[in-house]
Amino acid sequence: MRNVIDPQLKLGEEDIAAIALDLRSRDDIPQLLRGLQHIYTLPQLREPVFAILAEVRPPGGGEDGKARPETGRPGLSQWAILVLGVLRLGLNADYDRILELANQHTTLRKMLGHADWADDTTYSLQTLKDNLSLFTPELLERINQAVVDAGHALVKSSPDEPLAVRCDSFVVETHVHYPTDINLLCDAVRKAIETSAGLCEDAGLSDWRQSAYNVRCLKKAYRRAQTLKHSTAQDPDKRAARRVEIEAAHAAYLELAGGFLLRARETRLRLHLIAALPNVLLEPLDAFIAHGERQIDQIRRRVLGGQTIPHAEKVFSIFQPHTEWISKGKAGVPVELGLRVAIVEDQHGFILHHRVMVRITDDQVAVPLVEETLERFPTVASASMDKGFHSPANQRGLAEVIDFPVLPKKGKCSAAERAREGDPRFIQLRRKHSAVESAINALEVHGLDRCRDHGIDGFKRYVALAVVARNLQRIGALLLAREAEEARRERERQRRRRAA
Repeated sequence: MRNVIDPQLKLGEEDIAAIALDLRSRDDIPQLLRGLQHIYTLPQLREPVFAILAEVRPPGGGEDGKARPETGRPGLSQWAILVLGVLRLGLNADYDRILELANQHTTLRKMLGHADWADDTTYSLQTLKDNLSLFTPELLERINQAVVDAGHALVKSSPDEPLAVRCDSFVVETHVHYPTDINLLCDAVRKAIETSAGLCEDAGLSDWRQSAYNVRCLKKAYRRAQTLKHSTAQDPDKRAARRVEIEAAHAAYLELAGGFLLRARETRLRLHLIAALPNVLLEPLDAFIAHGERQIDQIRRRVLGGQTIPHAEKVFSIFQPHTEWISKGKAGVPVELGLRVAIVEDQHGFILHHRVMVRITDDQVAVPLVEETLERFPTVASASMDKGFHSPANQRGLAEVIDFPVLPKKGKCSAAERAREGDPRFIQLRRKHSAVESAINALEVHGLDRCRDHGIDGFKRYVALAVVARNLQRIGALLLAREAEEARRERERQRRRRAA
């Protein structure tokens, strides 16, 4: 039976609401734990969040396709999954550091529901990986809405106070190396060889016994093609000779890679017909073969045929195929490899909503982003964006869905547009728009500099969990600051009484 949290305190266990945190600490951990403690302490917040956490279950035979909560092994509690997931993103930590904290950090273990003595429960690395991947972006967005509502209850003067939001996008990098067409081909063929060898060994076939040698041969041909550079000599004969040498090295590399892929296809057929392996087990091999054949075609067209490969045909990682080549014109950052993420932040520093932008640009997401935010937070009264979100259609669409859009126009303005942008409220909100960069920087420092998870689903989950962690840290920082100020005032009152 899996519970969100065990309601029965054990011997030596401390109530989460009574855990004392260091008010003077400047580390991120007390802020994150104080935000989590706030969720647990308030019934009006704990009940909806716990109801959402109850849906965090592994796949199983239930009606919703997940394991039944009332049967089976207890597993890791959903509260512990939330705590560890928030810390992972809030600290920008890998699983190894979170494992060390979960097993050794006293205050964190209290927050997880362990006694400070007589409780030798320890976690394993695979347990953390398996359980933290149970979150979905949809569940995390619902949790985030509850967290933001709790944050607004702390800072808003009234529930109906209008929200002024700021929208912007930034790039979250994927964990990939710099792509070239020849190193992507090397990756694809290497994985095809290694996958074929592993499947053959499991099936008892003798194919690919020299797979390690095959990979070394492939890398040798790749290095030869990689190290040859175009000649900069003034003599056209020398440049032509180097060009011939480059084409010969690439042709030899393509021939070797193509031969390995042909063998992999033959092995795939034998595994299916002789070893009776189902197609689902052969899908990774099929994917690597397809990647390799695409790269061979593109290299042949580019190097041997002199063609320019259209950007839409390019793939920048065979392991993270959702990776995009993004050039935003930043100084010192010519290109970023990842995906754009748009965020919506309010004047209180809470991130209301976010959106992962797959093969779309800022001007294509402006209106849907504001509409989705309004569905969650109807009190949004204004939204400011930079010129990258501008288009005539967006100007009209935003005017229809929100009371006061702040979207500067690119280029020369008409008299009506100059009057609109000269409105004192427009100017005031426009000047405050740059504060969204602080929220972006905080997200990048606390997890969203580079996504550590794999696949597009893992990317979306990683971003959503980072937003939840950031908002919880914001709540924790507010509460710790208030409590530190109250403690200071109490010390001052005691000092005055002693002096009297």
